[in-house]
Parts: sequence; structure tokens; C-alpha cells
Amino acid sequence: MHDDGLLRFGGEFRDTGREAAFQAARLPETLRQCRLIFLLSAVLNALFLISDWRFHGTPHFFVAVPARLAVVFVSIVCALLIRRVATFRRAEAVTLLWEGCVAVGVAFLVSSRSDLALFVVMLLPAIFYLVAPISFRWTLPFGAATSLLMLAGYLGGGPLPTTFIGLILILVMLNVALSLVVIHANRLRRLEWQATQSERAAKEALGESRAMIERLFMAVPIPLVVTSVLEGRFLRANDAALRYLGGRAEADLGSVTVSDMFVEPESRRELLRQLYQSEHVGEFEARIRDAGGTSRDALITATSLTLGQAPAVVAGIVDITERKAAEAQARWQATHDALTGLPNRLLFQERLQAALAALGEGATVSLFLIDLDDFKSVNDTLGHDAGDALLIEAAIRLSRHVEPDDLVARLGGDEFVVLSTRAFSPAAAQAKADLLLAALRVPVEHAGQAISARASLGIALAPQHDREPVELMKDADLALYRAKALGRNMAVIYEPDMRAAMNARVAICRELGEALAQDRILPFYQPQIVLATGAIDGFEALARWRHPQRGIVPAAAFQQALEDPETSQAIGDAILRQAIADLRGWLEAGIDVPRVWVNLAPGVFRDPSLPQKFLALLDAAGVPAERFGVEVTETVLLTRNGGDAERALKALRESGVRVALDDFGTGYASLTHLRRLPVDLIKIDRSFVRHLAEGGEDAAIVRAIINLAADMKLDVIAEGVESREQQEFLLGHGCGFGQGYRYSRPIAASRVPWLVRQGGLLPAEPALGARRDGIAAA
Repeated sequence: MHDDGLLRFGGEFRDTGREAAFQAARLPETLRQCRLIFLLSAVLNALFLISDWRFHGTPHFFVAVPARLAVVFVSIVCALLIRRVATFRRAEAVTLLWEGCVAVGVAFLVSSRSDLALFVVMLLPAIFYLVAPISFRWTLPFGAATSLLMLAGYLGGGPLPTTFIGLILILVMLNVALSLVVIHANRLRRLEWQATQSERAAKEALGESRAMIERLFMAVPIPLVVTSVLEGRFLRANDAALRYLGGRAEADLGSVTVSDMFVEPESRRELLRQLYQSEHVGEFEARIRDAGGTSRDALITATSLTLGQAPAVVAGIVDITERKAAEAQARWQATHDALTGLPNRLLFQERLQAALAALGEGATVSLFLIDLDDFKSVNDTLGHDAGDALLIEAAIRLSRHVEPDDLVARLGGDEFVVLSTRAFSPAAAQAKADLLLAALRVPVEHAGQAISARASLGIALAPQHDREPVELMKDADLALYRAKALGRNMAVIYEPDMRAAMNARVAICRELGEALAQDRILPFYQPQIVLATGAIDGFEALARWRHPQRGIVPAAAFQQALEDPETSQAIGDAILRQAIADLRGWLEAGIDVPRVWVNLAPGVFRDPSLPQKFLALLDAAGVPAERFGVEVTETVLLTRNGGDAERALKALRESGVRVALDDFGTGYASLTHLRRLPVDLIKIDRSFVRHLAEGGEDAAIVRAIINLAADMKLDVIAEGVESREQQEFLLGHGCGFGQGYRYSRPIAASRVPWLVRQGGLLPAEPALGARRDGIAAA
């Protein structure tokens, strides 16, 4: 971790010399702040004498007025003293004197126990913490001592109020919070000062470096010549110039004119014109002839001078032929993608800005943002060479199907963009997009395999949608996002409501972040039962959001926020920890909950220490691993961390944690995945269970899954069971367990003990509705 030289407690420099330098640099500001504090204290307390007059005729009058006058007097004295201060230590001493006297005086003032006095009890320590410019070693004790004085003054005038304990706790919390604020402010001020000092030192070093480079440059043996302006002849030349221009001695250049050196005579005239305007010309590019008569690119630095009565020019010549060729190559590499040869994001942004800047009346700039569908799967399953071949072929096809003045660029990864300045109506833009997608849909042949090359495309038009480059790109990106959300392999034109939807997603992510910080994300539990007996076999922990206005919000209502990996993982961590705590509470209370299941998102398997951390949480809570289970989908094997996921699940399973394969049959499930994943049971997705009573394909799929699980000696749980017909079908075909509204809706942790005591959850017939409603209400 980087050591910034600051104390963790206090935020000041660890080096006393550096701290002194910092305080010395800020002394003028410190003195101004002190003068302002003292004067404001004197003025405000003088004005408060008017308020103190309300105590006239009461004993407190003879306490308040002298105390107030003392505060005013001390403030004036400190304001006079601070004018004579020339060091931080003395300014600090004056400030501490002021703080101590004011704290004592105000302690007498708050003995009135008025509402204003209670406010002052809280306010004065805050002022000392946040406003007084003193070292932290004095800030903390003086702030705490002030709080104690305020408390003693406030409580010393009568019996203790009922809020005595609360007042003490509030003052403690206030001191802790203000200490943290002061530490943070100290760190920020010193880091800013440190950065300023570093920047100044860097500038000085840079200046010295430039001077050194300039001296070295002048010492390099580059061609140097002195020429006459009127005759255009060489007067003097160094050895490098003789070698470069073709002479063995200065006399050899006598018959050569400067005009003969320039490939283009206009270049010499332009150089002389610039010299007439300003006596020095630097970095003048021209093409000149070398000793072999070859045309070379040169950089000329020239200065006018007078030799006798004749005007002359001294010039240094640097051959930049290779440099210009390298610059051209570097520019190409910097603005083009190395794999496909297409323009990259940098060049695309330059062209987009130029196109929008030149956008005239009736003109259109169109963006077609393209993202290859399932490109990651190609890389993961067929290898990166196949992915590269797909990218190259996509670039070729896109380039073939655009107009000559269109720009095709690769923005990075599997994302391409087509920039067109042709006038497109929305319908014409949609037609062009369909043409591009059709070109990409043709499978790509690589190493004897046909690779699918489908893509999603977002369209944004200027000026219809936006005129700013960044906003237009956002529009195209939102349209692309909508195309993927609608099923991919299609083109979508931007609409304003897309931005509103994205803003809503950002807003809900922000709300969920606040909910996580406030412990308002909690698990609800839905029982999993033995279909034959109705006995509870376990509970699945499902995320719920306790919203301050909307009440308990199910996960489906914030599903779009779960697409954000960080938000999803944070919610998963919160559910896991609370589920462990709930299970521990039930077991300690003698409630026999067989098992609790939690869902693990694919992203958590990026952590190689996941099994150890998971088991450590169970061990710390005293929960047996056999009482816990995790649910995953087969997509964990399709990520780059598939091997890590397999190892992690194996470690958990060997420790007693059961593993379930969730949503089986809805995604990329295969027998290979089922064989690789160390699972104990399969969960049939509710989408298959919903239409079981109708027979058909769903019923056939469910029968096949149950038979497959039986052959592999795996348990089966059917999700979404809502009717007696579904239950009878599942039970009749050998499905052992069920989960759904027929038995119970997800319930709060506080209702789980009650549900466990119900025994079997099979609804009584024919009073099915009453039984289910009763449990669902739980």
C-alpha cells in the first residue's frame, strides 16, 4: 500500500519537519481565520447580550451576563494578540486560550437549560473541531473537554433529565464523527499541499531537463550552414553539412546555390519571408537534396544575422525522412486496429466530431453501433484464434457493405461502428442496418467449423436524436442495449424512452446501494417440500427489498439492477450473511430447519478463496455445513471462471454443503455440464412446470429431466408448483420435491418457526384454497 507520510490517526504529517513546513506555508491563512473567529465571537456574543436580557429578574441573569461579557472580553483580547503572532505555535496558543475561556464561559451560559442552551451544547464542540485551526493533538482533547464542560454546565443546574443517557451518547457520537471529519479534512489539506509541492518540484526539474536537452541538441553534430541572402550561396558549412550536401571541403560548395538544395524553390522563398517577419524560424519543414541527389525531408532552424554589411542566415538541418515515415506509421498504428486494420476508437471520434461540426441544413450523420452476439462464447469454446477470425471477417463484410465515404471502425472487443454522412430517414437507416446484419449472419468458416456471426445493432441519427458526439454515442449504445434485451440479432433505432429506462436503472441501482447500506435487503424464505408427505425439506432464501414507501419489494421488481455485477454480488453477500444468521437463530431456538438454500451468482467464483470464506462464515456462526445448500446455474461453466467454479463447488460439497443446479433446461444445459458440476439435485424451472397439465412438449421435457436425474441418482425439485394437477403429475413421474405458491409464498424469517410447526404443507382437499391462502398469508 502506498505510504503517503500521513498519520492514520490525526491525518497530519508523520515527519514533524514536514508538518512544520506545511503549517508555515498556511500561516497567513491561519492568522486570517483566527482573526475572523475571534471577531465573530466578540460580535455575536455582544449581540447575544440582548437575548440574555430575558433572564432579567432571575438568578440566571447574574450568571449569563458576566459569562457573556467574559466571552466578549476574551475574544477581543485574542483578536488583539493574534495580530502580533508570527508563528503557527503562537497562533495555536492564542486559539487554545480562546477555546478554553469560551468553553468555561459558555458552560455557565448553558446552565439555563433552555432549548437554545441544548443547541449550544452540541454546537460549540463542533465549532472547535471544525473551525479552530489547531493541531489534532489539541483538537481532540479540547473538543472532548468542551463537550464535558457543556454537559456539566447543562446538567449542573438541577435534577438530571430523563434524556440524560441519550444526551451523553449523542455527545460521544458527535465527538467521534467530528474527529473523523477533522482527520479526513487534515488528510485532504496535506495531500493537496503535498501535490502542489510535488508539482512545483516537477516543473523545476522539467525546466532543468529542457535546458539540458537543448544544450545536448546543439552539441550534436548536425549539418550547420551559413548562407548569403542576396547571392544565395553557401558561406560556411560544418563537416556534417559537407557530408550531407555532397562537398568534401567548403570550397566544393562554392558552386552550389541554396536554391539548388531545395527541391521546391517556393520553400526557400517561404523561409526567407518568415525570416523577414521574425528573425528566427524554427522547425521549418522542406524537401532538400542530399549528396546523392536524393530528395529528403528536412527540418530547418534558421536565424538572421549580419556578416559585415551583408545579410546572412545561419541554419541547422535535421534529416527527418525516417522520422516522418515513422510518424506516419505510428499515426496509422495509433488510429487503426492492429487485428482488423480498421480505424479505431480514436480516429472514429475525430471523424465523428468533424462530421457533426460540419452538419448543415438537411444533412444527417448516422451511427450504426454493432456488437457481435455471443462472441465471448466463441472465444471460450473455440479459442481466441476463432474469435480473431470472426472479428476479421466481420470487419471485411462491414467494409464491403458500406458506401465509399462511410467509416467502419472497431471500437474494441467485439464492438464495431459505421459512421455515415449520407442523408438517411429512420426507415432508410433501418434498411441499411438490416443489410449489415444480413451480411454478418452468414456463418464464418474457420478450421473446418462454421462459426455463427450474428450481431445486434443500435442506430442513432443526428440531428434528430442528438448533435453532441458523446450524447449521440450514448443514444446508439442505448439502442444497442435495447436490441440485446429484445433477444439480440436485430437492429433498433434510438427512442427517447430508452434514455429514461437507463436512467431508471441507474436510479434503482443507487437506491439499492442505499438499501444495502441501511440493511434493507433481506431474505424471504420459500419452503421446499417432500411431495409425497408435505414435510418441509428446506427453504430457499429469496432477496427482498424493504422499501420505506412500497413495503416489501420482490426481486422481480429490481431485476434490471441485478444485471449490474457489483450490485448483484453485494445483494448476494447480504442475503448469504443474513440467511446464515437466521438459520443459527432457528437452530438455537430449537426450530428444526432441515436446510437453507442460497443462490450464488457466476461472478462470485472469480474469488479463488470462495469455499474457505463461505465455510468460515458457517463456522463462525456455528451452523453445520450440512444445513446449508447453494444453487447455481450451468452458465457458471460458460464463463472464464468455469474451472474455478467447478473446483469451488467441489470443495463446498466435500465439506457437506449441498449443491443444486438451478433453472435446468432453460439455458445452455447439457449432459456435459451435468457431469462436470458436482451437484446433488436438479431444479426444474417453473417455465416447464407452468403448462404440465396441458401435456405437450413441457410435460415431455419434465419427464425426461426426472428420468435423467433418477439415472444419475440425483434428487429433483420442481419450482412454481401452483395446482393439484401439477403436483400429481410430478409425483406420478417420480419427482421427489416441490416448491411453489401451492404450499407457501416466500415468508419473512420471523414466520419460518410458525410454518415449520405446521408439519405437512400439502393443501387439504377440497378446501384447497383456504389452506393455501392461510399459509400464503404467512
